[in-house]
Amino acid sequence: MSGAAYDRIGVGYGQVRQPDPRIAARIEAALGDARSVVNVGAGSGSYEPAGREVTAVEPSRVMIEQRPAGAAPAVQASAEALPFEDDSFDAAMALVTVHHWPDPIAGLSEMVRVARQRVAVLSFDPAPMESLWLCKYFPRAWEIHRDSMPPVGELLAAMGPGAEIEVVPIPSLCTDGFFCALWDRPELHLDPLVRRASSAWHAMTPEQIDGGLAALRADLASGAWDERYGELRGAAELDVGMRLLSSPA
Repeated sequence: MSGAAYDRIGVGYGQVRQPDPRIAARIEAALGDARSVVNVGAGSGSYEPAGREVTAVEPSRVMIEQRPAGAAPAVQASAEALPFEDDSFDAAMALVTVHHWPDPIAGLSEMVRVARQRVAVLSFDPAPMESLWLCKYFPRAWEIHRDSMPPVGELLAAMGPGAEIEVVPIPSLCTDGFFCALWDRPELHLDPLVRRASSAWHAMTPEQIDGGLAALRADLASGAWDERYGELRGAAELDVGMRLLSSPA
């Protein structure tokens, strides 16, 4: 999804998409001892590590304007043309953003170019999502993730020798309210503000959304959702496909 698209849909994004400390700890570990970090596709600044010299890169002006006071300085630019010299940073990171880039492989090549030590990418393998209850109500959402997410094997290859991948389960009561993160709180999907903060909803037509919302609302009211999926409310975490890729630059 382009920067111009996020200029349109990004309003209110920062209210819903708050970093979850359990996911943040994984990212911090992947960055190792890097002191200077470029955050590519930085959005409103979620998961930018504290105590490091961070430079944000974001194509959308609306997203940049939602960055909180005191956030890292932001440069308006695209991943495929980073305005930095080779080896400008210790590390480069990109968090749940590569599927929005027009050319993910070119963007990763740029990250490798500007990073001296480490590259860390948070993305999704859509396969685990297929069986998620959410996609029973909104099957088009599964198709969107399947078709838009770059294969993790291709991302690993673009990151070069030594690239590794790890599963990042989404914890219960996740504070980062993206589409799949609400696997244990179905009621939140009925909130228009919450839906606005995930790009999957913007990729569906009203017809593909309205029927699913009506069915979900009815099943929550009748207790049918809890009869089928209620055990999820007590689960500690769930693998919905989030993957952390990291490699030496």
